[in-house]
Amino acid sequence: QVKLMESGGGSVEAGGRLALSCSGSGYTADYYCVGWFRQAPGKGREVVAVMNTGDRIGTYDDSVKGRFTVSFETTDNTLWLYMQNLQPEDTAVYFCAAEPRLDLQCHGGTWYSYDVVYWGQGTQVTVSS
Repeated sequence: QVKLMESGGGSVEAGGRLALSCSGSGYTADYYCVGWFRQAPGKGREVVAVMNTGDRIGTYDDSVKGRFTVSFETTDNTLWLYMQNLQPEDTAVYFCAAEPRLDLQCHGGTWYSYDVVYWGQGTQVTVSS
């Protein structure tokens, strides 16, 4: 039922910034874990940032902590990922994701891809050195 679609990917030089957006529709549960995963070639989808829509407290992977910010706009159900000081290691396809919840938890921050119920189609982020 939930539909997600990312936009905002592109190519930037190291040190640059990008903002990714994820438009969402069909939300019906009281709460959702929402956030972003990324997948580099030869690797699985790994969590980047996650928050519960009920408390909107972002949790971040150590690799992006201090550089990325996740935000959920409740007026239009748009999920954002603000990325700054991008590095070549950030190059990946970025996916937004959602999981219905009955509480304010999001797996203690260790949100695995197999727990995700809804995925966006992905958007490519390429960072040159």
